[in-house]
Amino acid sequence: MPRPMERNDRGDGERGRGGRGMGGPRRRRSCRLCAEKIDYVDFKDVKLLQSFVPERGKIMPRRISGSCALHQRKLTEAIKRARNIALLPYTAA
Repeated sequence: MPRPMERNDRGDGERGRGGRGMGGPRRRRSCRLCAEKIDYVDFKDVKLLQSFVPERGKIMPRRISGSCALHQRKLTEAIKRARNIALLPYTAA
């Protein structure tokens, strides 16, 4: 007689993994701006800001860029100001 299905049992013998491949703790990315001791993110520094804006023109989220919450807020504000005075594009048209 087959056993009843448990909550995390998909029937293939793997339990509790969620089907996301190899599990394990990931190393947290360190904030590049904290490492370089940058306290003010200048909106005129286009070279720095372009590394946080991909080709599509969106602002990279914290989980991908690895920046801390404080610097992510400063980056977002600087990118929006740079877009406003046409240093950075809003979209990749």
